[in-house]
Amino acid sequence: MARLPHSLPLVPASLPRKVIGIPEELLNDHVLSITKLLPEDLIASLATGQLSAVDVSSAFLQRAALAQGLTNCLTELLPERALQRAKELDAYFEQHKRPIGPLHGLPISVKEHIGFEGLRCTTGYISHWDVVSKEDAHILQVLHDAGAVFHCRTTVPQTMMHLETDSNLYGVTTNPHNRNLTSGGSSGGEGALIALRGSCLGIGSDVGGSIRSPAANCGVYGLKPTAFRLPTDGWGYMMAGADSVEAVLGPLSTSIKGLEIFMKAIIDTEPWLTEPALIPMPWRTYVVPQDRPLRIGVLWHDGIVRPHPPITRALRLATDCLKKHKIEVVDFPPYLHDEAWAILSSLYYPDGGEADVEDIAKSGEPWLPLSEFIIKDNPCVKKLSVGELAYWYEEREAYRKEYALHWNKHGIDALLCPVGPGVAPKHNTAKYWSYTSQWNLLDYPAVVFPVCKVDKEVDQLDDKGKALSGLDEDNRKLWDLEEFHGMPVGLQLVGRRFEDEKILGILEHINDVTGSVFNLR
Repeated sequence: MARLPHSLPLVPASLPRKVIGIPEELLNDHVLSITKLLPEDLIASLATGQLSAVDVSSAFLQRAALAQGLTNCLTELLPERALQRAKELDAYFEQHKRPIGPLHGLPISVKEHIGFEGLRCTTGYISHWDVVSKEDAHILQVLHDAGAVFHCRTTVPQTMMHLETDSNLYGVTTNPHNRNLTSGGSSGGEGALIALRGSCLGIGSDVGGSIRSPAANCGVYGLKPTAFRLPTDGWGYMMAGADSVEAVLGPLSTSIKGLEIFMKAIIDTEPWLTEPALIPMPWRTYVVPQDRPLRIGVLWHDGIVRPHPPITRALRLATDCLKKHKIEVVDFPPYLHDEAWAILSSLYYPDGGEADVEDIAKSGEPWLPLSEFIIKDNPCVKKLSVGELAYWYEEREAYRKEYALHWNKHGIDALLCPVGPGVAPKHNTAKYWSYTSQWNLLDYPAVVFPVCKVDKEVDQLDDKGKALSGLDEDNRKLWDLEEFHGMPVGLQLVGRRFEDEKILGILEHINDVTGSVFNLR
């Protein structure tokens, strides 16, 4: 921290449970005035010279460093790299009187497993401590050319397969709204950092909920795109044979617009010209239908686990508001979501988890509980023969077709649903993935947004009814009204494959016409 251009206020030795407001108490007005801006406002101010890249980078470096002291969300702060880049951008602006690209001077945080030339890329394993990237990941090259400034790297969990962020390398990343609860995973460092405004736009990844879980847990926005729309080269990813389930990179942000800015800035460069695996699909402007109302489906539960009371209340608040604004809302019944998990969890580790077992064994580091849960305790994790792998591929494609027909039957534009079975859970308890992983199996894009907060006066658990399943009983036991009081409640808007623009457009439209669906109290 000594390399920062300005000294930091001391983080209190004894932190309260809730630290989300501490930056406003400790940082100066200049830093606060910059870091409170949304990415779209920062870009506008940087593009007109109202703010310099050095000033903006310095402010976010300070706030990110403070966020690290509050939640343990960073693996590295990059002050020298960021400020040198910011100086280059300011010099360019001074000479040419225009920004270098659409992200000129915007600080962007980066999840640790995304490769930076000359920096380590551990993917959460002690045995990977000496793994150093030979070049920048393709997505970083594109963002750099667009004018971005990379100011920090954020924490990841062991195996990269937790809905929490904890490792023997970096420890536990906590939730700034309540440090007794998880920030989510595996992009939990991004979630905590962005909630604390140490970044306004960051890069996460998602193969089962790893962008959406932190976004919901921390009260920010996150997008899991359709696979192969954004660059995939140059980032560490562990699951052998992982083409069976497509992992994606995607943005987390303090605004809906930030998600769109990120996607458009990358796709407009036509990255498929240098990475042929990508789909050559330009970013398209979505226009809301003028001849009919929008039709939004609502998945109240998945037929396996009923969400905790604040999630259901958020769905009611949102749907009531949609109906008032002439948006059609229809119930959308779940379709064999238990079968989806069986297929997905069989395809996650076609090597039977051997690569992960070996990487943990190399250093002798202990297995963390959620690593054991997803690999060792998962009955679907088996080493698959070629024939067995082909069988699960067939099951995946058959399920995708059946779900498409189910969607067609209800004729919806997008689906509103929970992000998880509750709000940010206690550490080591996030074991139910299916509200997010469902859409990974289908490769449907999904955007997460905050709606309200848990209120102990109204969010009472009615546990007298019959449980949907044993997993539902387990989820009821996790309910803790006092601990969850005041936590953010997020929801998820899902579209069909390659409808990334559509779900963001619908979400922006809903926000514009209602003015109150989001952040209700």
